[in-house]
Amino acid sequence: MENFREKLTACVPNEGKTLVIETRDYGKVIRYPVKTHVVMSNEDIFALMDRYVTGKVKSDDYVFISEKVIAICQGRAYDIDELRPRRLAKFLSRFVYQSPYGIGLGSPWTMELAIRDVGTVRILFAALCAAITKPFGKRGIFYKIAGMKARAIDGPCACTIPPYNHFAKMAPAAPNQVAKSLAEHIGCGVVIIDANDLNVEVLGKSSKDINDSFCRQAFRDNPLGQSAQSTPIAVVRRIDRAAASPQCGRSEGAILKASHI
Repeated sequence: MENFREKLTACVPNEGKTLVIETRDYGKVIRYPVKTHVVMSNEDIFALMDRYVTGKVKSDDYVFISEKVIAICQGRAYDIDELRPRRLAKFLSRFVYQSPYGIGLGSPWTMELAIRDVGTVRILFAALCAAITKPFGKRGIFYKIAGMKARAIDGPCACTIPPYNHFAKMAPAAPNQVAKSLAEHIGCGVVIIDANDLNVEVLGKSSKDINDSFCRQAFRDNPLGQSAQSTPIAVVRRIDRAAASPQCGRSEGAILKASHI
């Protein structure tokens, strides 16, 4: 336990990020990025937690986990060489807007996964509605109808750590159930999150009492990073406003130490 505290007080945020963030509604929040090995397909997520988290958190902490790691452990990430997109996937992917923050469904491989996971009928209906509303300047209709599973699908990206720069992945299966099981295992709240530099999506949480707004505000700058940081987990803790005020001007390490993590 003491060793973990020492690591926290000496920790360094990912480049361009901070350990402590001031939220609009919840005061100051500490986000400690936990560096791991490169997680491979079908690894035991509970063993992963035991290696890096279990026994090192308090009951009022939160553990935020990247949805990518959950999907990988569930075997829901695929080398694109192993995917054979159908004609429909190739056709529909041509009309998807590609954000600079991720390929989304703008590739045959990710669209193929969307059809497999969401279903052909729903994807076709979403595409039809998007085509009808697009001339009126309405965007995002496709993803609203296709749902969270479609929004969380991601494809290969040059900035992603190998081998996943050559992979496409589905959303995690049963994310709320996974978060609840992990929370019972490690002894604190768990949030499965999809964060990038554009937005934050809460895919799963161990309790409905964990406020989505808190999660989004605490992770609005994506402290886990998007490339080779290998920090798919964060230990998150709120600092009471009253306790945080006298620490103004102190280093982040000092704030961490004062918060007894």
